[in-house]
Amino acid sequence: MLALSLLVAFGAHAASAPEIDAKRLSQDVKVLSSDAFEGRGPHTAGETKTVAYLIEQFKAAGLKPGGDVVKGQRSWTQDVPLGRFEIKGPVTLSVSDGKTVQPLRQGDDLAVRAAMNGAKLVDFKNAPLVFVGYGVTAPERHWDDFKGQDLKGKLAVVLINDPDFETGQGDFGGKAMTYYGRWTYKYEEMARRGALGTIIVHETAPASYGWNTVKNSNTNVMYDIVRKKPAEAHAPMEAWIQRDLAVDLFKRGGLDFEALKKQAQTRDFKPVQLKDVTLSAHYAVDAQVIVSKNVAARVVGVQRPQETVIYSGHWDHLGVGLPDAKGDKIYNGAVDNGTGIAALLELARAYGKAPAPQRTVAFLAVTAEEKGLLGSEYYAANPLYPLATTVGVINMDALSPHGLTRNFTISGSAKLDLLDQLIAKAKEWNLVYKPDPKPEAGHFFRSDHFPFAKRGVPAISYGSGDDLVEGGVAAGEKLEADYNTNNYHQPSDEWHADWTFASMAHDLGLLYALGRDLADSKAWPNWSKDAEFRAARDATAKERK
Repeated sequence: MLALSLLVAFGAHAASAPEIDAKRLSQDVKVLSSDAFEGRGPHTAGETKTVAYLIEQFKAAGLKPGGDVVKGQRSWTQDVPLGRFEIKGPVTLSVSDGKTVQPLRQGDDLAVRAAMNGAKLVDFKNAPLVFVGYGVTAPERHWDDFKGQDLKGKLAVVLINDPDFETGQGDFGGKAMTYYGRWTYKYEEMARRGALGTIIVHETAPASYGWNTVKNSNTNVMYDIVRKKPAEAHAPMEAWIQRDLAVDLFKRGGLDFEALKKQAQTRDFKPVQLKDVTLSAHYAVDAQVIVSKNVAARVVGVQRPQETVIYSGHWDHLGVGLPDAKGDKIYNGAVDNGTGIAALLELARAYGKAPAPQRTVAFLAVTAEEKGLLGSEYYAANPLYPLATTVGVINMDALSPHGLTRNFTISGSAKLDLLDQLIAKAKEWNLVYKPDPKPEAGHFFRSDHFPFAKRGVPAISYGSGDDLVEGGVAAGEKLEADYNTNNYHQPSDEWHADWTFASMAHDLGLLYALGRDLADSKAWPNWSKDAEFRAARDATAKERK
């Protein structure tokens, strides 16, 4: 039991806060992450059930449709066309060192993604492997890992994260990951250079997750936005490799992996080929275009309806995939992101009961986040409400279903007025801000606020705190470590009856208050003057006058 003084302190704001029901939060997560929803994979029966459930809940909350305009009326959804790519049949992989040929296992040795370059078949023999360090071209940092290396017909072996990760200091912001460290950048850069494939060496610390997460995220159905020239964004082969296997291949190619990794942390690094080491692959790919759905609801502003505040979260998870040790194949996604969607629904209920705000407030449940932020990327490229007059975005992803905390965080270390307002408002909720404890994990690039942010819209992704009222930081860190190791992107991310949802119920009062302040004001928050997204926002300033 919480001490009476703590209950009083954490309830000090209750008079002005909406009713947030922990039991409803629990019920929404329980339903959305049940086996009946089949892991909420896009373009599956799980999507159909999820979209129907969200629409039902938004209607019950008294909100209006906020999606595509159909026959002059807003619908509840936004169509999101996606490329869908699935490996069909066996994946045959082998590596040769010129003396012996060793078969490799999909999911155990390598995690090979279905090709997204439009090819129906990936088939090559004895392709050479070239180590390209961190695979970075950054002219503004005077950094070039390629030094003119021709990658056509070759497989680029690349390290995850930035050159600064291990040393903690240098041209890439030290421990904090830049976009150059993100796996999406690695794949994009190798494709631009015409590589036959990209093989990322998995190491748990710089990746920020274990091999199970890599395997489960990359060996199932893949999706991408529909591209006119997909080969310019995706090499034929995209894969991850187990670190120990990579070290062995380097050794068989006459190279020292650790020594080369140290060289790769310097500007002087030059690509090096693994002598006599080649890889062969054969697998078929089913490629098609499907249509998934973003779900959108809104409360229309009474004074300035053309100005919009957005709450967002992704409804999707990994669907049905490879079985775990217990044979479970359903990736339920209770925390990730059943919690964020439950939060979105509960905030919608709060707004539905309150007087209408001055500005429009939209509630956006996006698809295909797990496939690379595709639903939010599509929205940001094809907005239902103009980005120039979008006041801000408050995203919610993988919130804590556990007890009250004394702090909160956001994904990444961005500087913007929206965060300043959140920090100030949080004092009323007895919460203090803790900067992202692991900026090296690149969380800023891993949540649905990012497609908005890179287009200039002030956007944050809220994160639950780790300083538990009962147990302190030690207890909070233990819960987070346990989740990341044992449940993240695994079938075991399931609802539990003993989850209290006290932290979410408390913190959602804060997020309601922040959004309500934005919706009832005439202010336009911006990025800090030195933020990389400031220029994009300032470019549309005339549209906000």
